[in-house]
Amino acid sequence: MTDTRTPGPRPGPLTRVVRRRRAATGAALALLLAATGCTGSSQDRPSATQRTGDTAPVAVSGPLCDALPSGTEPGSPGSLVNQSPDQALTWIPVLTTFEAAVRATGMGKELSAAGGLTILAPTDDAFRAKFSTANLDELLLKDTDTLRGLLRDHLVAGARPVAELVAAGSVTTLAGTTLAVTAAEPGARLADRAETICADYQVTGARIHVINKVLGSLPETAHEEDHHH
Repeated sequence: MTDTRTPGPRPGPLTRVVRRRRAATGAALALLLAATGCTGSSQDRPSATQRTGDTAPVAVSGPLCDALPSGTEPGSPGSLVNQSPDQALTWIPVLTTFEAAVRATGMGKELSAAGGLTILAPTDDAFRAKFSTANLDELLLKDTDTLRGLLRDHLVAGARPVAELVAAGSVTTLAGTTLAVTAAEPGARLADRAETICADYQVTGARIHVINKVLGSLPETAHEEDHHH
């Protein structure tokens, strides 16, 4: 039956984050989030608006941006400018797997490297399309050395806006991989593989570009789940 009621208010960012985490692929992600206290508690994670006060105008671009926190909402681009990269990641609802990987590997401080950093952060959907549940569980709970290498395939020295990446034509990740970068309006295409879908979050000492594919050389295992049904 079609529901003709007027839609209620848009869920706040914390609500969306909790819902996304409940639906996240793999028991390991849920266990990791619980173990590290990543539940939206004000004791564990300071409010973005409490940290920064009034939001500053920050322009982000890409087809996913309209679905993410904006304006004066906690987690909006302007509310994250004074947060460290690892804190800012907790406020972008589509990056819960990437943020959990940062926690699992203890790389939070590395994201605040001197000289700044560009973070190419795949969405939760990108991780699900790349890895089977069992494979992702293994990475998050046991094979953190491999996971650390994967994350470094998504980090570039210097806090670089997407236009600068395109102008450079290529970038080298902290893992030593060179990625070709071409224009893909309104953002960039990386290694002829991934595209930015909400680019240019400005945080303390870093730029975060949300991308739609997982980079790096790890094999795709998502298809393996088909054999278990």
